Parts: sequence; structure tokens; C-alpha cells
Amino acid sequence: MEKKRAVIFANGEVRDMKRLQSILREDDVLIAADGGLRYIYSLGLRPSYLVGDLDSVSLEEINQAKNDGVEILQFPPGKDETDLQLAIDIAIEKGFDDILITAALGGRLDQTLGNIFLLGRDGYSGALIRMDDGMEEVFLIHDTARIWGAPGDTVSLLPLGGPVLGVITEDLQYPLKSETLFPDRTRGISNIMLEESVRVSIASGTLICIHTRLITG
Repeated sequence: MEKKRAVIFANGEVRDMKRLQSILREDDVLIAADGGLRYIYSLGLRPSYLVGDLDSVSLEEINQAKNDGVEILQFPPGKDETDLQLAIDIAIEKGFDDILITAALGGRLDQTLGNIFLLGRDGYSGALIRMDDGMEEVFLIHDTARIWGAPGDTVSLLPLGGPVLGVITEDLQYPLKSETLFPDRTRGISNIMLEESVRVSIASGTLICIHTRLITG
């Protein structure tokens, strides 16, 4: 039986609501990171938790959440963590080790970079966490990963925190054969999927994988 997944709606941009809806499951447990609440309600869904300092939600939305029986976890505005980090912490505390984050890409560059770097936090190492808005997915590779998509999709591999050794790829247009990727070089950017799934493995280090789906129609 497939374990339940936590889906966190951040307060970033959603470029395609239909694509976003297509990656959701009926049994997902939804968590609103502050202003991400509006996306959940716009999809006609109901969150289980609302987390953050609540500076990006209206009083009307808060009252609706209360009426819906949503558990509201409010933090002071002067907190050290972003609303997204708090939401991830709550998901892990509730026992979820499969976490999907959406609406965390696009918008302010500092927020987007912070969100991506957050995936590498030590306390999250035991969980499978990825960001996906239906058009683009971002996750970290520590050893081996398989990426599912379609021929023509773009895959970029970016070293996080230092060189990544022994990078091997399968079914990408420009293969990497036990190579080293460096943070200050662009060798791993804009590769192309040749099959519906590709495999990436590394010997040491951490890669940021950015999978951009081909836009059709």
C-alpha cells in the first residue's frame, strides 16, 4: 500500500494550474504555507494544516480555514525560518517522509534560491522531498535517481556546495561518463531526455536536478 504523501503549497508562483492539478493525488495531505492557502482553495480542495505567520492570508481566508476544521499553526512575524521551512518541519514531525512542494519556484529570486537550498538541510535527509509545479520539478541527487518525463524534456544537473564526482547519465542526449561537475562551470546544464525515463548516478557530492517538461499544444 502506497504511503500517504504531504503536499505543501508555498506562496510562490503557479504557472499552470491544470498541470499542477494533474500531479496531485486524492489521498494527499495538504499543507498551506501561509499564502499558499489561496491555491488550495482555488483548486476546490481543503488543507489539513495552515502554517506560518499568516501575513499573506486574509482574515476571510483564515475564518474559512477555521470553519473547515483546518489545524492552524501560527508563528510570530519575527521568526528566523521561512513559512516553507516551518511547513516542511511540520510535515516531518507528522511522520511524512514523502513530501511534494509546489508554488515554490518563480517570483522573487532570493526566495526561489532559498527554497532550493532548503532541500539540502541536514534534518531532511531521511525524507524524499521535491518541488514540482507541473511544468518543472527540482530535487537533490545524493547517489542514484531516475527521472520520469518525455523525450525532449530538459534536465540540468547543478553541483551543490562543491564538485560532484563520478557523474554518470543514461538516456540523455549528451552523456556524462564518470565525470566531475563543478559549481563554477556549466557542463551539466540543458541536457535533453531521449527516453521516458533517464538515470543519473554519482560517486560523491550532491546535485540539484532541474527537470523542465516539454511544453506541447
